[in-house]
Amino acid sequence: MLHIIALIKQVPDSREIRIDPKTNTLIRQGVPAIVNHFDLHGVEEALRIKEDRGARVTILSMGPPSADKAIRQCIAMGADEGVLVSDRAFAGADTLATSYVLALAIRKAEDEWGPVDVVFSGKQTLDGDTGQVGPGVACRLDMDQLTYVEEVESLDENERTLTVKRHLEDGVERVKTTLPVLVTALAELNKPRRASLPGLLRAADYKPIIWSTNDFPDLDRSKIGLRGSPTIVSKTWVPEPRQVETTMIPVDGGVAATAERLVAALFQTELPARLGWV
Repeated sequence: MLHIIALIKQVPDSREIRIDPKTNTLIRQGVPAIVNHFDLHGVEEALRIKEDRGARVTILSMGPPSADKAIRQCIAMGADEGVLVSDRAFAGADTLATSYVLALAIRKAEDEWGPVDVVFSGKQTLDGDTGQVGPGVACRLDMDQLTYVEEVESLDENERTLTVKRHLEDGVERVKTTLPVLVTALAELNKPRRASLPGLLRAADYKPIIWSTNDFPDLDRSKIGLRGSPTIVSKTWVPEPRQVETTMIPVDGGVAATAERLVAALFQTELPARLGWV
């Protein structure tokens, strides 16, 4: 049976994000938390593969204890198991430190439930918006990566291959690669399902598996949290609203007269009468 891991992250609702002017970090207190939108498309694709040919779908997330709600949402959708990697030592991680911890967690998941065939993640997160964690995990695991995927065409278990379409700046690329592979999902990949009633009932009583630093005997503490994060945010700010001057163009006198006024306003000059726009 295929083993699929879907990486998710609990993020602040982007409609209510605020910046602390002193620390230059996101204010998360009091802001509703949601599952990262792009990650849900990865979860949905994993569940479709599960329904089509059978697979074990494991949800994996790194975050605070409150992120268990995000995992339960995915359990309600139909995932089999959920793991939350949570420890104060992981706090403040940038994309480098995050990909390190998630890669360790995927290796541990393989020890628990067997080799991983496909890892799904969103193309980026709504709070970080870098698109670096998925590829970073793939590099640490020495795994092929297919980014910006808008369609999964086929998955051949016998040949151990996956064929997808990737949306690039200059067109669409059709790629075939061997398993294991990491896929980052676009919103065009699918439409995430609503949780079923049985799924909601299961999720209500579900308790995610919690892994802390103590569960990773080979963990290098110099590579986690703030200590393992070389990224420095020197300044963040909200752009000042721009004042835009508006000039009203009278429309009386017919189309020709209105056109003359418009061009004159644009170029701040009077058009010569010889153009016939008088």
